[in-house]
Amino acid sequence: MWRDLGHAAGRVLLATLPLAVFLVVMFEWGYAEATVFSLLGLGVVLIIITHYISLRLLASEARNAIGALGPDAAVPPTAPRRLSSAALAIWPAALRLRRVWQEHSSQTIARLGAAEAIIAAVPDPLILIDRHRRVVGANEAAAEFIGPVGEPRDLAAALRNPLLLAAADAVLRGEPGRSVEFALSAPVERMLRARFARISDGSASEGAAAILTLHDVTELKRSEQMRADFVANAGHELKTPLATLIGFIETLLGPAREDAAARERFLGIMREQAGRMARLVDDLLSLSRIELNEHVAPTGRVALAPVIDEVARGLELRAGARDIRIARVLPADLPAVQGDRDELSQIFQNLLDNAVKYARPHSEVTVTGSAGSGAAAALVRVVVADQGDGIASEHLPRLTERFYRVDTARSRELGGTGLGLAIVKHILNRHRGRLDIASRLGEGSTFTVWLRAAGTPPNPP
Repeated sequence: MWRDLGHAAGRVLLATLPLAVFLVVMFEWGYAEATVFSLLGLGVVLIIITHYISLRLLASEARNAIGALGPDAAVPPTAPRRLSSAALAIWPAALRLRRVWQEHSSQTIARLGAAEAIIAAVPDPLILIDRHRRVVGANEAAAEFIGPVGEPRDLAAALRNPLLLAAADAVLRGEPGRSVEFALSAPVERMLRARFARISDGSASEGAAAILTLHDVTELKRSEQMRADFVANAGHELKTPLATLIGFIETLLGPAREDAAARERFLGIMREQAGRMARLVDDLLSLSRIELNEHVAPTGRVALAPVIDEVARGLELRAGARDIRIARVLPADLPAVQGDRDELSQIFQNLLDNAVKYARPHSEVTVTGSAGSGAAAALVRVVVADQGDGIASEHLPRLTERFYRVDTARSRELGGTGLGLAIVKHILNRHRGRLDIASRLGEGSTFTVWLRAAGTPPNPP
């Protein structure tokens, strides 16, 4: 009540201030001076009243705005009295700014999270480069090609291919996009299709200016190459047995129609040639299947001793016919390896079969296994050694080529297709393993297989 009385008294004093000034000045100095001073007092009163009304209006608008913002934005009950000034008028604007900033910040964080999730979920390698051609970001799939992304580094340090780098430079100079195909030779040969797309003008020194996506087209390219190779190789290798079969069939239908002895001999040769063609087709199909999946390392766990024992038992009859003994020296604690059991069996089938074929009669073929040591501690070694005539050193680098034979006539006589060691090489490539060959004329040959022990990273040995 006393506050209201004080406010009322203040209003009366303000209203009577000009008249009081006029009367005082008039008695002291005169009418003219009183008029001037009273007008000045009236102006002061009008300014004070105008300021007061403005503040009241602003406070009213502030309270209305605060109420419109909802209960979360309400000020304490004492706020209208404490903020009955310009601060109260600024209050709703500050609240609106805070709410807008929070919404914008939440949207920005959500968009960044969504973008990172999308990049991480892309199955193909994805790499971000800035306007200086430096790698500034990558998803997990790209780590296999460029390693972890730490400090920005030039794309050439990760992918050294002239076609790829030229395409990157062209896009950074202003082209909207470009595609290029290139090959990687390590750890296994791959064909990749790279697509560059410009995502900004590259004005920010540290910002991403282009995006690079890599698509593995190895399977597609190998399928195309395998079709071509199959036609060329099969045509060449099948030509001789087919010509032999056709010649004997014509002979049996003609001059040897009634010759029982010739018919028996010719039918035996025809059976051998047909078996040779069947083995050739089987090996070509097996090689094609292995090459198709060569870039995907197997993840199974395989104990080598049972695999080698099974292969050796299957060859004992053939080895016994030449009085050849297959000796196995495999320790009980030989580590398991990471691989595909059927393909590993195919490796030792081909190596032991070759050893039995080319070893001298009345000799021994040995299979020795051991764990690696030192720098090769993560590897397992299996050695297949024969006591044959040996191989000249100039032939050793080419033994794993398709259809390469040191002695073509002897190989065909023994039923070889020329693909056995090529199959071994490609299976080991898929297993990220290695084949070493050593031989001396007159002393025999040694084939050493290196495989990754189970649980080791897929790095080439």
